[in-house]
Parts: sequence; structure tokens; C-alpha cells
Amino acid sequence: MIHKFEQLGYKIVLDSDSNGVHVLDDCAYDMLDFLSAPMEEAVPEELFEKLPQYDKDTVRETYEELYGLYSDGSLFAQDEYEKYSDTMVKSPVKSMCLNVAHDCNLRCEYCFAQTGDFGGERCIMPPEIGKKAIDFLIEKSANRENLELDFFGGEPLMAWDTVVETVNYARSVEKKYGKRFRFTITTNGVLLDDEKIDFINREMSNVVLSLDGRRETTDRVRKTVNGKSAYDVIVPKFLKLVEKRGDKDYYVRATFTKYNLDFAEDVLHLRELGFEQLSAEPVVTDEKEPYALTNAEVPRVFEEYDRLCKIMADRKEKKFNFFHFMVDLDQGPCAIKRLRGCGCGNDYVAVDPHGDIYPCHQFVGIDRWKMGNLNDGTFNDEIKTYFAKTHLYSKQGCRDCWAKFYCSGGCNANSYLYEGDCRKPHGLSCEFQRKRLECALALAVDKALKEK
Repeated sequence: MIHKFEQLGYKIVLDSDSNGVHVLDDCAYDMLDFLSAPMEEAVPEELFEKLPQYDKDTVRETYEELYGLYSDGSLFAQDEYEKYSDTMVKSPVKSMCLNVAHDCNLRCEYCFAQTGDFGGERCIMPPEIGKKAIDFLIEKSANRENLELDFFGGEPLMAWDTVVETVNYARSVEKKYGKRFRFTITTNGVLLDDEKIDFINREMSNVVLSLDGRRETTDRVRKTVNGKSAYDVIVPKFLKLVEKRGDKDYYVRATFTKYNLDFAEDVLHLRELGFEQLSAEPVVTDEKEPYALTNAEVPRVFEEYDRLCKIMADRKEKKFNFFHFMVDLDQGPCAIKRLRGCGCGNDYVAVDPHGDIYPCHQFVGIDRWKMGNLNDGTFNDEIKTYFAKTHLYSKQGCRDCWAKFYCSGGCNANSYLYEGDCRKPHGLSCEFQRKRLECALALAVDKALKEK
């Protein structure tokens, strides 16, 4: 399966099944409209008639070059992964989202967690549950050495004692069980102070900083409880954290909505503030919400992705990384990740403040998907099996999508929440994912050609 597109002035072809990325001239790009597998070594005579704008020598030479790509397996390759899809089995649990706070000091309009309480009571996880979560992760990880845990909410800094005690407990048992913990925290930054910044920069391998961009963008949707500007409170604290963080990982995560379809301006604003690792996620919500993105906004969102892509290609100073435009053309994900990108409910779970276990943080509070509880030691293996078997070849339409091995089927929770079925990809998210991938591939091509 091939996909042709033009971006940044390049004519690019992705061969999905080989991961081959080719930059073509006009003749080769046009010729591919008339070719398919299997290709014959001899030039098909009808090509001369179908490509009258090119002389015969050019057509012949171009075909020979394309045939060479076909012969070496990087054009019109066959899908070598589907035959392994039936062997996808349950994996040890290696990562966890720990919802230490079902409460928040902001009231963001678009919050998927119903402004922090996940549709239930506002509460904080006691340290004892955090420690039980560590024990659970150690037990269920089998022989996995490297384990990951993300402190999440709501706002996890509201449960700071639980965060600290959970980290300290995990560090105290790492050697005993032959494990290494990698911690992440996602925060809106309101409660950051010097003590928290120092602890986070010492113990957290990555930090996700929630900020939506310009002051007017942020303050329109990220409301404080008392109505004051969230932007003015948060930005100085994030800048201090990043300045003291050195070369450790972080990224600033924005969410864009119908209110700021010019979201490239928010990305650029964040860069001007001094942040280099950036993300801008499209809001995913009920289309009836006034801030929701719908099919009507797709062309405008595409225009903005194009604009941001060009800005990044042209920019010589104050460069930055944009999460959705990052792609590895040399290696990419392993075979299992290609088929089942999301590990939710299988090698990844979420735990709420009461110790209830769910497939991921977006399933929290949905009784149907409750997998068990840390206090009573239950864990539903049937749900684990279901998600182990949820992959590209069990999802509607994925096998025929050119982006399948980069997307790996998308978010299972979004599929369930907005399409009613974990195995029916969320259509709008697919549209955005494919466009971002075109931009990412073009930027990778542009960088490689400029380096040469």
C-alpha cells in the first residue's frame, strides 16, 4: 500500500508496509497513478500513452528506477504483519497511571475528567493506596525490569504527600525486587513551589506541563476556581521548573479547541516564552459542546498544521520540537507496537484514589471497564485478554489505512467514548493523525536532504 502527498514542496510517497519513504520527481510521482503490484521488469507500453507530457526516454528511465525500488522491497511491499496478529497475547503490566487526585484547582472547560472529579466525588488518594499500587505493579510486571508510573489527576500536586511517599516507597524496594521505576507527573502548575520543583526535577524522568498557549487562549478555557488568570500564576512557575531541570525530559502540553483554530500562534508563543518541547492536542469531546472540533473544522485545522510545518522547516533560530511532528524513519516502533500501539488494559492500567483499577485514565469511573481493586486483590483477566486482542487487524478499517503502522489503531478510550466501540477508531482523530503524519514525514525528509 502506498500513499502519495505533497508537503513543503516535496512530492513524497510512503510505502506503508515497508516503511519506505521516497522523494520523487514529477514523472515518477505521476507514473505511480498507473502502477500496482506485481510490477513487470519491462516497461508497460501503455505508460507512454498515459504520460504524454514526458518523452519516452524519461518514462523508460523512471520506470526502471521505480522497478528497482519494487525489487528491493521498498515499493508496493506486502503486509508481513497480519499473519502474526493471532499470536498477540497478554503482556505483563509495565506501566500505570496513578490518579492520586480526583480533584483540581482549575475548572478547565474542556476537561475530559469533568473538571477533575471523573464524575464522582472529589477526593485524594491516601499514601497507602499509592504503596499498594507499587506492590501491584511489581507483582504484575513478571520479569520486566523497567517500570513506569505517571502521577495524574485531577491535579496531582493536590496529593503531594501521596506523591512523595509513593516515590520514596518505590525507591526503597527497587533493589529488593530488581526493578527500576521511571516516574512522570502531569501538572497544571498552580501549586508548584521550590520544594516541589526540586523533588520533581530529581525524581521525575519526564514532566508534562499543561498550558494552552497565549494568555487569552489559556484564560478562556482554563478557569481558576476564584476566576483569576491561570496564565499569570502558571507561567513563571513553569519557567522556573524548566530552567532548573537541565537536560531532563519535559514538554508543555496545550489543548486547542474551536476557540483557537490558529493554534500555531499558541505554539509559537510558548516557544517565545522559552519552552522548546511542545505539544498541541486537538480537543476530543462531544460535538455538541461549543468548543468542540467537528468535521467542519478539519480543513482549517489542516491549514494550521501546514502553516506550523512550514514554520518549523524555515526556522533557523529558536528551533523547537513539536510532539506530533516527530517521527523516526530509521527504526520506528517494534512489531508489537506497530500492531497494538495502545497498551491500555494490557500492559498499562490506571488506578483511582479508592484503589479501583481501569484500563486507562480515560476509562476511570466507567463501571463496565472496572478491572479490579487493590484492596481486595481482584484483577479481571478477561478484560486484559480483550485489550491484548485489540489491534490493527481487529479494528474497523485500520488494515486498509496507509497510516496504520504509525498510528497503530489510535486511542481505545476515544473509540469507546465517541464511537461506542473500542474497535471502531474515532474518525476525527484519524483525520488529524494522518495529516500530522504527512507533516512529520515531510519535516524528516526536509531535514535529511538539508543535512546532505
